[in-house]
Amino acid sequence: MANKAEKSPSSLSEAPLAAFTQLQEAGLGNMVGMSNAWLETMGDMGAEVASFIAERIKEDVKTQHAILQCKNMTDLQTIQTEFVQKALDQYQAETGKLVEMGTKTFAANLKDQDGKA
Repeated sequence: MANKAEKSPSSLSEAPLAAFTQLQEAGLGNMVGMSNAWLETMGDMGAEVASFIAERIKEDVKTQHAILQCKNMTDLQTIQTEFVQKALDQYQAETGKLVEMGTKTFAANLKDQDGKA
């Protein structure tokens, strides 16, 4: 029983490395270089999303404050319309930023692989 416990952590720690080795042998290139770029990009994207969410929360609070100050339904409708339009514009711009960040990372990785091949 002690042998099974000793083999289990060893085989678990070797399994991911074996998977990467098999992928590299199958022709998928240098996965280590890709993972570094991927991790950096994921960190940058996470920071970008956190910043975006903070800005959207500020807009939500600003809109709630404006709604509480409304005197009539026309003002309320204007505030809501502007809020929705601004939110759509910001989400569209943010999506574009995130797609561009991801595209740059994968394009750079492809250039690295082409240069090494």
